[in-house]
Amino acid sequence: QLQLVESGGGLVQPGGSLRLSCAASGFTLDYYAIGWFRQAPGKEREGVSCILGSGGSTNYADSVKGRFTISRDNAKNTVYLQMNSLKPEDTAIYYCAAEPTSWVVAGCRPPLFGSWGQGTQVTVSS
Repeated sequence: QLQLVESGGGLVQPGGSLRLSCAASGFTLDYYAIGWFRQAPGKEREGVSCILGSGGSTNYADSVKGRFTISRDNAKNTVYLQMNSLKPEDTAIYYCAAEPTSWVVAGCRPPLFGSWGQGTQVTVSS
């Protein structure tokens, strides 16, 4: 059974950093696209960053380019989201999702992904 478990969220001051982890089980990353998405209160879920499990292709939302980095460790079957220079507007629940189709990385939109984790809260506040 495919399962995704996010961790690493928390409370951080503006300008701080967090690293989110998405641990996958029941499938192998190599054959999947993995995405990080977020949803703030009263807003629609949006794409943050996506990566091809086999490597070589990533995508970032304009709002996080230069601050966030997505990476994967296939030996650990885990995808990470390193978030630096965090801003209050980054506050949201962050979700990871998986889809066994490579082309979804280019779109990196929630409707393209079929399997989701439960989410982890990120709060950026002084």
